Amino acid sequence: MKRTALLIALVLVVAPAMYAASWTGWITDEHCGAKGNSADHKSCALKCAKEHNAALVFYNNEDKKIYKLSDQKTALEHVGHEVTVTGDAKDGVITVSKIEEAKSASK
Repeated sequence: MKRTALLIALVLVVAPAMYAASWTGWITDEHCGAKGNSADHKSCALKCAKEHNAALVFYNNEDKKIYKLSDQKTALEHVGHEVTVTGDAKDGVITVSKIEEAKSASK
């Protein structure tokens, strides 16, 4: 019985991670959008986020689209870096499980 409970608990923890997707791109602000997909845009994006309450968004390198992000605090830590965002996307919003600097970041 304990093994069955442990197996069920393990599946419930691991299964959502198996379905999460990841995308590589840039954290930018909602005002500049795709124009902010570079390290050079960091100061502008930070200013818009802090002084003008602009939401931080994700520019996906692959499909060239902008996605809203559920985790603004973590996004703020990665403005100006090429990142990999992991999570679930639905209706133009990524529910973030992780944001980390991209391994093959462009310099």
